[in-house]
Amino acid sequence: MSVNTKISWVHLTSKVRQLIVAVLSVTFGISMYIFMNSFMNGVNSAQTEITFTSMAHIKVYNDLGGSPSKAFLLNSSDDTIRNVSNVKHINYTEGIRNADEVKQLLQKNTEIVAVTEQVNQNVFFRNGVTKISSTLSGIDVTNEIQMFNSVQYMTEGDLYELDRRSDAVVLGTGLAEKLNAAVGDNVMLSTSDGVNKILKVIGLIQTGSGNVDKSRAMISINTARQLLSKNKSYATEVLANIKNYNDAQIVANTLRPYISYKTEAWQEGNEQLESANILRDTMAITVSLTILIVAGFGIYNIMSMTVNEKMREIAILKAIGFDGKDIVRIFLMQSIVIGFIGGFVGLLLGFSITFIVDHIPFSIASFDTLPVSYRPIDYIMAMVFGMIITFIAGYIPAKKASKVDPVEILRG
Repeated sequence: MSVNTKISWVHLTSKVRQLIVAVLSVTFGISMYIFMNSFMNGVNSAQTEITFTSMAHIKVYNDLGGSPSKAFLLNSSDDTIRNVSNVKHINYTEGIRNADEVKQLLQKNTEIVAVTEQVNQNVFFRNGVTKISSTLSGIDVTNEIQMFNSVQYMTEGDLYELDRRSDAVVLGTGLAEKLNAAVGDNVMLSTSDGVNKILKVIGLIQTGSGNVDKSRAMISINTARQLLSKNKSYATEVLANIKNYNDAQIVANTLRPYISYKTEAWQEGNEQLESANILRDTMAITVSLTILIVAGFGIYNIMSMTVNEKMREIAILKAIGFDGKDIVRIFLMQSIVIGFIGGFVGLLLGFSITFIVDHIPFSIASFDTLPVSYRPIDYIMAMVFGMIITFIAGYIPAKKASKVDPVEILRG
């Protein structure tokens, strides 16, 4: 052990209370940094999970719109006057008639991990005198489960029953409540074309998205095609999930040249979700860093007090041959030890707080506890930031101590 190290150790152990206070300030800052980031990342992950229980990363659909096709071409050299009023779309193809081809194109992309097709239509459900407008989704059950893990959100019934019965329907819990319908009840379905069909409720689903649960019902995709009198390859949407949902825009851009229909990434219609995630991340980082900086000021104050109290010792050390670099090393070593001990204890405390919060009962959607995440990067960054701040907090008073004039101090 060098002389500088021995002197630093004596300074640390001579006032245990100051050491404990300094260590606790670092411990508190790092533990709060870990907890805040773990909790906010958990909330973001939960929000994303709830969002993607019914929304795909990429959607392919037939986007009707634009200017109606011209009934005839205008010829400026002709003296005939032509006038078309009340122009309407008259030639268009509704939905995707070759959904199988679109699916095959999507599956060729190595970034895509799941593909499914849906037939969606606005319908009315009637149960007794209650009549509710809702969205009917015809789904391919196997692919739907692979895409959205829908089985996890079933509160009652078996989703696979849709494939076994042509009159089966699964209702969102909010829609079932509005219809006053339960599993085993019959409800009347009416389409916009006047087609009526009696369906049996075989299950209830709760995704956690209130708007979806209050308005969505699911039937077999084959039953939906029969209701609309469409061919077996018809779909209103072809949906795809990719490995990393943040790359959806990039993947969608690569697919557009090969698909004749509208190819849309989830970010294009849900900017508010992405903005909310960024805002929460920014807030968590800001609060966490503020806590660490406050802890750094605490260490700075303690180190400044130590320097002031040890002025005569510093003057003597310099008088007997210690230079400014030795003085800096002595006090900087103290702050590094404080940062290391406080950081290690802070990691344990932060994990403990996060673990406790993770087990607090909190029922929402499919979650039973408050959402938190355990990311190793949060612990690494907490320790790095903690050591940097304690280093700076120790270096400033150490630098001040290195410039002490021993003659003036000893005379005083």
